[in-house]
Amino acid sequence: MSVIEDQGEHAKIQPITSSRRSPRLRQRVAWMYYVEEMTQSAIADALGIGRITVVRLLSEARAMNEVRISLSRDVALLSRLEIGLQNAYGVPEVIVAPLSGAGADPRPAIAAAAGEFVSDMLRPDMKVGLGWGTTLNKALSFINERQVPRLSVVSLLGGITRARQANPAEFAWQFSRIFMAECYLLAAPAIVDSAATKRTLIERCGLKEVFDFSHGLDVVVVSVGSLAHNSTTQFYGNISAADQDELRSCGGVGDVLYNFFDIEGRVVDHPLNERSMSIPLATLNAAPNRVLVSGGLDKIDAMVGAFKLLRPTVVITDEATAEALLARAPTTAG
Repeated sequence: MSVIEDQGEHAKIQPITSSRRSPRLRQRVAWMYYVEEMTQSAIADALGIGRITVVRLLSEARAMNEVRISLSRDVALLSRLEIGLQNAYGVPEVIVAPLSGAGADPRPAIAAAAGEFVSDMLRPDMKVGLGWGTTLNKALSFINERQVPRLSVVSLLGGITRARQANPAEFAWQFSRIFMAECYLLAAPAIVDSAATKRTLIERCGLKEVFDFSHGLDVVVVSVGSLAHNSTTQFYGNISAADQDELRSCGGVGDVLYNFFDIEGRVVDHPLNERSMSIPLATLNAAPNRVLVSGGLDKIDAMVGAFKLLRPTVVITDEATAEALLARAPTTAG
C-alpha cells in the first residue's frame, strides 16, 4: 500500500498510518470487528482507511484462518495492549513488542519492532528526521538494507564529545548509509554552553542549512529520555547529576532531543532547554508522521509527558511498558 498518491508533479507523501497494509493492520481490523463488535464503517473511520479496505482485510483474515473463536493468546494480549493504549492516549497506531520474560531488557525487542516498522515505512522522496539513543541505535541491526530513491535523512540533534563502546549519535549517518540516502548532520554538541553560542553556530557556522532543510519533514523518529540517575544523558555526560536534580525540581520527567518537559508535556523553565542543539519541537510536530520509539519502567512518566508534547502518530514500545502505561492511563483520551 503506497503512501504516495500518483498525481504527477503534485505527488505528495501521505501519513503512513492511514494507508499502511500489514499483517498487524489486518489483525487489528479483525480484533475490532469480531472482539469489540465495531461496525465496518466505524473501523474504517478509526483507522483512517476505506470501508472497502476493511472488508478486504476481514476477508483475508478469514481466508488465512486467523479468525477463529478467539485470537491466539499471545496475539490477543498484544492486541489488547495496543488497542488499549490507542484508546487511552489517542495514539493512532501502537506497536507492542513481546518480551521473553519478566525483567527482560526491553530495548532489543523494541529495536527489532522499530527496525521492521521503519523498513516498511520508507518510500521514495521522503524527508526523514531522526533522533538518537541506545534503542534507536540497536534498531539498525533489524533494518532491511535497500536503496530508496531520493530519500533524505536529517539528524535532529547534535552529538556527543565522548563515546563509550558505541556512539548513538551516529544513528542518522548509519541509517542513511543503509538506504544510500543523503544525510544532513548537526555537527555540534547536543548541548552547548549558552543560548548565544547556539545562535552563533546556527547563523555563522553552517548549521542553518540543516535547520532550514528540516522544514517539511515527512517522518520523524525519536526516543524519550528519562531523568533517572542511570539515564543515557547522564551516562554520556551531557548533563550533570546536579542539572538532573534541578530539572526534577522544576517538574521535569524526561526529554525529547534534550528538550526537557513535565508530565503534562510542557517544556520546563530551565536554561538547558535554551542550549539544546536540536531541531525545534514545532518543526517535529509539523511532520505528518511522528514515531516515538521507547520503553522501560523508568520511562513511564516521561512517555506520558511525551505523548502530550509530541502527539505521536505511532508508538513502538514493549509489553511491560504498555501494561504500566495502561495502569497510568487517563479515564479519557488526551
